[in-house]
Amino acid sequence: MKKIYFLISGLLLTTILLSCNNKKLTEVVDVPLPEVEQKTVIIGNPDDVKANEGSFQLEKLHYAYNALEPNISTSTMENHYSKHYLTYTNNLNKAIAGTELENLTIEEVLAKLDTSIPEIKNNAGGYYNHSLYFKCMAPKAGGQPQDTLVNAITKKFGSFDNFTTAFKDEATKQFGSGWVWLIVDRSGNLQITSTQNQDNPLMRNALVPGKPILALDLWEHAYYLDYQYKRKNYVDAFFNVINWKMVGENYEEALRK
Repeated sequence: MKKIYFLISGLLLTTILLSCNNKKLTEVVDVPLPEVEQKTVIIGNPDDVKANEGSFQLEKLHYAYNALEPNISTSTMENHYSKHYLTYTNNLNKAIAGTELENLTIEEVLAKLDTSIPEIKNNAGGYYNHSLYFKCMAPKAGGQPQDTLVNAITKKFGSFDNFTTAFKDEATKQFGSGWVWLIVDRSGNLQITSTQNQDNPLMRNALVPGKPILALDLWEHAYYLDYQYKRKNYVDAFFNVINWKMVGENYEEALRK
């Protein structure tokens, strides 16, 4: 009978066979250990992503793809910005080329477009919605808003905690793909609302019209790689990266208009 002992040293696996009778070394075989496969993750640069020539270009992403981890992964950000957002931008430019919408601002396009034409509506909404969404996030962000905005939130919702609960509830109950918004309505009041698909509160078909100041993307491409079907976890994580300074600036700008 023989016993086999495995000794691992460095990158060599040494097999020692001993005889049960004389306990003398009978054979030594050196076998190289299999090499561990090294996977290199290539992270692109958002500054390298360019839309085709046209009326609209991508809004600059002011942070790297990996800057929002662990709340939003590098792969999700790169896929979202360089593929989905880019596609909406290119399709919008193509859809409005040669039309009366071609030389307008995106806000003017949204206000004037015919909502019965999905090619223009979906891509104009997709461009505007994503532009705002990416600007509403930042690394080392989260927390609570300050100054004018926090006072307005407290006045409208009773407290920031009440606002957070209401916003998250709206996002959780939203069926299918869409968006949740914090808007300034036509009376200058804050409102939480949601829209389906790539619609938004600036369109003529909005149930609650107003100027968006905070946008949350609820399409699966925004969270499925990270959270699978657990949308609630994604919504919770979003609050860790909200750029409240930017949202506050959006609020003050909306009041001036």
